[in-house]
Amino acid sequence: MHLPSPRSGAPPGARKPIVEVSAGGVVVRVIEGIRHVLVIRDPYRKWGLPKGHAEEGESPDETALREVREETGLTDLRLGQELVTIDWIYRASGRRIHKFTTFFLMYSEVGEPIPEKREGISACRWVPLRTAHERISYDNASEVVKIAQRTVYAVDSDAAAD
Repeated sequence: MHLPSPRSGAPPGARKPIVEVSAGGVVVRVIEGIRHVLVIRDPYRKWGLPKGHAEEGESPDETALREVREETGLTDLRLGQELVTIDWIYRASGRRIHKFTTFFLMYSEVGEPIPEKREGISACRWVPLRTAHERISYDNASEVVKIAQRTVYAVDSDAAAD
């Protein structure tokens, strides 16, 4: 995976940000005939999508599947298409971090999600796909859900046209 260079604009002589790479999933399941997306409540008590850091030598799709399994306990996951890579800059321990996270569409048909308490995940909820973006606390992750909505509904309309 090729990642764009961190944004310039830092003052001359400033230390470059540390680059972190992670991946996650927008997990879709049909419940009572309605598509739902799995959201998690993170350590900050905000609703988001399951994701996490890449391990050495791991591809983005391998990272995404592993992290979704670890954070939600779901093992019945089928990988769909890559949706988007988002990035943002934040500060931790006095350092600037430039984080890149690639999200994939995923599908799950069975199994009860169980939040990984050791990771600080306190809840997992299935929410209707059509309104899931409203439940997400982070703007960039909400945009990821909107991309997933467009992708899933485009596939639906293509299938209806066949």
